[in-house]
Amino acid sequence: MTASASSTENAPHDSKTLLSGLAPLEAVLFDVDGTLCDSDPLHHHAFRELLLEIGYNGGVPIDEDFFIENIAGKHNDDIARAIFPDDFERGLRLTEEKEVVFRRLASEQLKPVDGLYELKKWIQDRGLKRAAVTNAPRPNAELMISLLGLSDFFDAVILGDECDHAKPHPEPYLKALEVLKASKDHTFIFEDSVSGIKAGVAAGMPVVGITTRNREHLLMEAKPTLTVKDYADPKLWEALEELDKKGSIATNEG
Repeated sequence: MTASASSTENAPHDSKTLLSGLAPLEAVLFDVDGTLCDSDPLHHHAFRELLLEIGYNGGVPIDEDFFIENIAGKHNDDIARAIFPDDFERGLRLTEEKEVVFRRLASEQLKPVDGLYELKKWIQDRGLKRAAVTNAPRPNAELMISLLGLSDFFDAVILGDECDHAKPHPEPYLKALEVLKASKDHTFIFEDSVSGIKAGVAAGMPVVGITTRNREHLLMEAKPTLTVKDYADPKLWEALEELDKKGSIATNEG
């Protein structure tokens, strides 16, 4: 059993204490799609239109359940296999076409998850290390981070494409720790997908699940330490306040 899974099961019902064991906090890691920004509707729209054009699923548009099960949070290689199990190359070509459509839509419509900039200030004020860790292709990741005004915020951007294994494997998150020179015992993660939460939990870190689009009961199957609606959720700020208190006690004692 991983540390974060056991903390979820054994912790008191008071969710504000769930992150306090990380004090003193060193780093915060973020997924990008659906975590920093509400991008899943744009991905869903792009896939739906392209699949309709080729008569996929008998011409019936893919619904949200199909999107969550086969696409959300996954690397394009895995999406290609899910959509075209007998023709991987065709699946890859479709995902490449979809990324072009997505970047056009994102340039026009991308919005941050509520409360993101307040959390950004909280992290900066404490001088914490931070990295973005994503299964998105580099052009997508860089575009989203730039559109959100976060290009100078992140110390590192770790891509599943540039690891031997993408999420749900823990490697991208372990690589982020290595690059930041941070300890998993003093770092936590924000994620919005089952795939991403599984990666963070497998890397041995607490994960805060953001229920932007994915349903909370699905995220809970991956054993996040805490779930919040967005970065403005009072549950998150209560947990951060407790973490601050614990960190200042540790500092004073040291």
